[in-house]
Amino acid sequence: MSGVRQSLHRIVRGSDELAVRQLKELGRLKREVERLQLGVGRQESRTVGSAHYERLRDAEFRVFSQFGEDGIIQYLLARVPIENDTFIEFGVEDYSESNTRFLLCNDNWRGLILDGGTAHIEFVRLNDLGWQHTLDARSVFITRDNINQTIADAGISGDIGLLSVDIDGNDYWVLDAIDVVRPRILVTEYNSTFGPDAAVSVPYDPAFDRTTAHHSTLYWGASLAAFCLAAGRKGLAFIGSNSAGNNAFFVRRDLLGDLKELTPKEGWVDARFRESRDQDGKLTYAGPRADRISAMADMPLVDVATGALTTVKHCLRASDSARR
Repeated sequence: MSGVRQSLHRIVRGSDELAVRQLKELGRLKREVERLQLGVGRQESRTVGSAHYERLRDAEFRVFSQFGEDGIIQYLLARVPIENDTFIEFGVEDYSESNTRFLLCNDNWRGLILDGGTAHIEFVRLNDLGWQHTLDARSVFITRDNINQTIADAGISGDIGLLSVDIDGNDYWVLDAIDVVRPRILVTEYNSTFGPDAAVSVPYDPAFDRTTAHHSTLYWGASLAAFCLAAGRKGLAFIGSNSAGNNAFFVRRDLLGDLKELTPKEGWVDARFRESRDQDGKLTYAGPRADRISAMADMPLVDVATGALTTVKHCLRASDSARR
């Protein structure tokens, strides 16, 4: 029996050693792929930096961003003078896909990333981003009451290069509350289903969770017009959206240069990704905006310009009225 146990032990040990070698090889291949991504991204960056586009979305390319945000940010860096190369991004999930990771790795900016979980902290540790760069990763469930103190506790205040907001919920209310920093470039995720005309947001709820607020998962955040109001109060001008129709870009009005300020109607893009779900959590692939609104028609919204309560279905009516 001892011989059998020894044989089994050798088999198990051999399997463990093989698994370790395979994991190391996968890690090596992953790093090699990322080096290639960065190399291609640097070439793309040089191209967009020397180009001029009538539409912001034409500058898109993707390295680590979800869609083409990496390209748009690089395009803006070539046009907006930056004195403090610091970014803040919150709502980063595990940070493998984000608006600032290419900015960190390609341009070597200093950064603060925030999320309610801890996956981003582990990702930074495993990928050596914490020692290769000046990157502070913190776990905090962000509210309008704690956002300024959270940023200040990280030693950041005043003029910064870029702020990226994406928490799928109280985005408008949190952005509106921020006064500890003054970004030169702002990226916010807007809910295109709410349309280009109504300045609306989900009511503020410090415990808001998109996955439980409504089964469709379409009920979250704020409209583009709402963000234009909040950003405008901070001296930021809306200059366009990405082609996916989920991220809006703003630049400080005194630094616009040849960038053109747009109205929400001029820069709004109707999202084509289809993420709606039914009561059982299965994708329904609702496409047309009217169908997405119908899925959550009676859910409450706040008109951020007046403070009045309204509902999602009134967003469609607002668009219909604006077209007349």
